[in-house]
Amino acid sequence: MLLGMSGASEKPGVLNGFEETVKDFWASRPRRPHAGRKLAGVAAAIGYRYGVDPVVVRIALVVTTIFGGFGIPFYLLGWLFLPAESDEVSGFESLIGRGRSSVSPAFAVVLLVLTVVSTGGSITGSWFDGGGLISCALIAAALYLLHRSRGHLNRPAPVAARTSYPAFTGNGAFTMTDTAEAPSPARGWDPLAADPAGWDLPDAPAVQEPRPASPPPSYRSPQRRHRSKVGSATFALAVLTAGAGVLASLDGAGWFSAQHVIGLVLGVVGVGLVAGAFAGGGRGLIGLAVPLAIVGMVLTTAPFQDINLRGGFGDLGETPQALTDLKPLYQHAAGDIRLDLTDLPEGAPYSTTVSNGAGDTTVLVPATADVTFDCRTGAGEATCFGRSTDGVDQEALSGTDNGTDGVGGQKITLHVSNSVGNVEVRRA
Repeated sequence: MLLGMSGASEKPGVLNGFEETVKDFWASRPRRPHAGRKLAGVAAAIGYRYGVDPVVVRIALVVTTIFGGFGIPFYLLGWLFLPAESDEVSGFESLIGRGRSSVSPAFAVVLLVLTVVSTGGSITGSWFDGGGLISCALIAAALYLLHRSRGHLNRPAPVAARTSYPAFTGNGAFTMTDTAEAPSPARGWDPLAADPAGWDLPDAPAVQEPRPASPPPSYRSPQRRHRSKVGSATFALAVLTAGAGVLASLDGAGWFSAQHVIGLVLGVVGVGLVAGAFAGGGRGLIGLAVPLAIVGMVLTTAPFQDINLRGGFGDLGETPQALTDLKPLYQHAAGDIRLDLTDLPEGAPYSTTVSNGAGDTTVLVPATADVTFDCRTGAGEATCFGRSTDGVDQEALSGTDNGTDGVGGQKITLHVSNSVGNVEVRRA
């Protein structure tokens, strides 16, 4: 009867098209269990319904939360629209008067507001451009494919609606209750004091009690898990993605910052986790996804400048002797930089830029030079000609310092920036 109401095919496991799959998903959507849940039971409900380890579902939600932020709105939607295993309807349906739910109307309103706010935030404010829409599409596609391939498994039994009957209280009054049984004519009390034989009526047909929902299946199979190539293939693809991103950054592609490279690798791992949920493998990717997610969160939420990967690693010391030796850009990925400009002869004005990813940067200028400067650091201390800032994401120090002799010295323009580390610009 359930299949007939949903428009699904009569053959179990066979769905004819997109519309039929969506209708059947709604008619047999997962139910949030009371046991095995961590918060609301959304991940456990999806896992039990489609025979997927709930841990994999939880990791996929974490990945989509980091990679675009849509994991949180999806979980809230599941809390709203997936009924508990003992509820007639979901919290949202109960809010509009369709039945009873353990989610109160007030809490359903709170969930609805949080869902709207978090959905808007994941779409409009993402550290990976378009990541909210991408993670939304990945979740929708995964659910659709899961239901197409496993929708006939573990179909939840419908919960019968409770009907109110008048119950006799013992003092001649009747009350309406949800748990009382309908009064039976076979009992001895007769409100009209008539001949009991006159009240003999045909027995009512037996009402078949609904079958209780089967307990969630156990996923600790005694059989040995078959080795899957999903994890190895995903790991190899993640390494190739990281290598290609680093090479592109070193080649001058400005978009491939550390944050974006980690985001790409995390996206590859997320796709591997979803594929592993279907193929029954790839659980080892969890050990790669968790640290990547933590690093990605730190790099994107901390108020640092974009950490680029261009330049070398290690300490760098430069003392140009002529203007032809002076580079317009000194760029380093990690390590200390020391640039000494005191040996340059006086002449035409010149400028240079010093950019360091992580490490300390020191620039020395002649005592009588007229220096126009701006220096900053994402996290650390910046000191330029006696002015200083200390902390995270402080304002850049900028201005002009003409030295002790006043205006008239060598004209120098400096741009010095660090992502993490100390910056110092001073006179020799």
